[in-house]
Amino acid sequence: MADNNNLAAELRTSFGKGAARKIRAAGKIPAVIYGHGTTPQHVTLPGHEVALIIRKSNQILELDIAGKTQLALVKDVQKDPVRAIIEHLDLIVVRKGEKVTVDISVRIEGEPVVGTVANQENNTVSIEAEATHIPEFLVVNIEGAADGTQIFAKDIELPSGSTLISEEDLLIVNVVTPGEADLGEDSEAAPAADAAPAAE
Repeated sequence: MADNNNLAAELRTSFGKGAARKIRAAGKIPAVIYGHGTTPQHVTLPGHEVALIIRKSNQILELDIAGKTQLALVKDVQKDPVRAIIEHLDLIVVRKGEKVTVDISVRIEGEPVVGTVANQENNTVSIEAEATHIPEFLVVNIEGAADGTQIFAKDIELPSGSTLISEEDLLIVNVVTPGEADLGEDSEAAPAADAAPAAE
């Protein structure tokens, strides 16, 4: 968890679309915090700081709520589809040492053997990790991979303390040699179709 994920959260008592519009107009973001059997807390967060933080997925926020510290995982971000403005956040209460299940993006590094291409079949995998040690992404190295190489979820190196939740045989990368374009039967039949019938 980054040190700059510390935010001051203000408890709010006004709800509804009108109240939410006023909050956003003031440069803040409405959010709700829930989980661990606690009563949901409705808060407002500083808009600019939150926008910077959530550019990376699965961020943990350390919130100061009326003088009390609360760790919360960013679970859902609701944005205006046209203006791309953050409209609302759903946050889940977490505790230090607790493990959570999250989807982590997979990045490919390296180049396969010349003449082959690496197709990324799945961009994310689900893992269980400590809430305060969630990796930003996972890496698959394909340097020198030959035609026919397949990398599955079980082959990805996970950070210490993390466990794979996705199916082990989930295909992540498939290295293949591109074949020649198939012209199809129509191209072979074309000359015969164009031939004029013989005169009697």
